[in-house]
Amino acid sequence: MTGKPFEPAANVSLQSRNTLRLPAEAAWYARAGDVTELRRALDWADRQDLPVLLLGGGSNLVLAGDFPGLVLRVSLGGRCWSGVDNGSAILEVGAGENWHETVMYSVRSGYRGLENLALIPGTVGAAPIQNIGAYGVELSHALVDVSVWDREQGAERVLTCEECAFGYRDSLFKRQPERYVVLKVRLRLSKRAPLRLGYRDLEEFFDGQAIDALTAEDVAQAVIQVRSRKLPDPDFLPNAGSFFKNPVVSLAQFESLQQRFPDIVAYVGQDSAKLAAGWLIDQCGWKGHRDAHVGVHNRQALVLVHHGDGQGGELLGLASRIRDDVQARYSVALEVEPRIFPVSMREEFRF
Repeated sequence: MTGKPFEPAANVSLQSRNTLRLPAEAAWYARAGDVTELRRALDWADRQDLPVLLLGGGSNLVLAGDFPGLVLRVSLGGRCWSGVDNGSAILEVGAGENWHETVMYSVRSGYRGLENLALIPGTVGAAPIQNIGAYGVELSHALVDVSVWDREQGAERVLTCEECAFGYRDSLFKRQPERYVVLKVRLRLSKRAPLRLGYRDLEEFFDGQAIDALTAEDVAQAVIQVRSRKLPDPDFLPNAGSFFKNPVVSLAQFESLQQRFPDIVAYVGQDSAKLAAGWLIDQCGWKGHRDAHVGVHNRQALVLVHHGDGQGGELLGLASRIRDDVQARYSVALEVEPRIFPVSMREEFRF
């Protein structure tokens, strides 16, 4: 590649670049606004034999120490429509676009499919990595494909929804975290698809209203209100959203738990049951708990918060105590949802 040499910034603070506002420093930091800049940055890191941390909005990340390599902010932008036909269309979005703004753009354009995913923090590029989901909808329900830079092959590729191997808060990208860089996603949306209102919070919100008259924007606004009541705004109380995944157990284990704890909250499927991690944590008495600098949110036990002047290790220590408590009482293992860096801290706290 030609052009000016790649010159990353050295010793850059990451505290304002993660929604937990945890203190950490990147040995090197750069921003990639297009594929050429991305390739130049990755090539430089490879030549220096440095690890790379790809950063979007920093909303699903626990920084428990300094990062010794290159932190690369992926800022590829752009939104456009294609394949507009008979009430459906494909929305193509760059990885650096804000996710919530993309949802609102889609519903205000009259399309359905993303409205239940409103107010989820972060960028579009992070959405397929986590297979984000809320209120009965996951990204994979709308995704057509993902354009990526394949670091192993040194080429741009397009991965279909099936090739992304999505699961509950899981994907190919999480299983091969060093290989792919998301460049853009394509989402199939519709003006006629039925609204998904089966989730209890939405049923209660729209109780007594004429469902047939609702628009996708109405549902998005409802989701915003419900989420705002339950979840803290990271701009005012630093957090990374849901800290633990809802554990999935066999039906036999669920039935055994239900006999011992009749009020247990779960979403029961044909072959398994997804337990409400927030309920498990709350029942163990952790909701509203506070250590000196970190704690558990007083309205949603699934959210760990940083009150200021804390360190990533303090937050992980609290999380490990919560995990051990739930394991001891319910024999259920909680899995951490956000990424943890450095990896040695994940190993130290057995996450």
